[in-house]
This record gives sequence, C-alpha cells and structure tokens, in this order.
Amino acid sequence: MLEKYIEKKLVQAVKNMGGMAAKFVSPGLDGVPDRIVLLPNGKMAFVELKAKGKKLRPLQRRRIKQLRNLGFPCYVVDDTEQIGGVIDEILSS
Repeated sequence: MLEKYIEKKLVQAVKNMGGMAAKFVSPGLDGVPDRIVLLPNGKMAFVELKAKGKKLRPLQRRRIKQLRNLGFPCYVVDDTEQIGGVIDEILSS
C-alpha cells in the first residue's frame, strides 16, 4: 500500500469528522511528521505516514521524540485500518 494512498484516506477521514489534516512543512526543520491533524474541540496530533512495512528514518524518530517530550501526541500510520483508531485516540485525549 503506497504512502500517498494512506495519506489520502487519512485526510478524507479527518475531513469527514469535521476536522483538517494539514500538510506540515517546516523549512529548516527536517524530519517533521507529514500531517497536523486538527479535530473539533481543540484536539490535535501529528501524524507521520509510511508505506506498509516502511520504517521511520532516524531523524524522523528524533523529531517525533522531541514533539512527544513537548507533550504533543504523535502517531505513525502505515495502514488504512489504523486511521479510525488513531482518530478515536486523538478525540479521546
């Protein structure tokens, strides 16, 4: 399953929940997650998308660790079946 396909499904699922899954690009700060998921009632998380079975690069692991240490929820999604669970977790936080 291609990363692009998984990303498209995530964006649509978040939109269906009344939220946004903004592309996250940070010039000068490589390795940031692909999307910032913003859901109703001020719920948010960072999401890194990967093709099925692909691993995070070391810099991506460091960035996710930095964001989590700052208190931000971060998820890695490599399968469309994970999307509903991730959204539910974000909403319940």
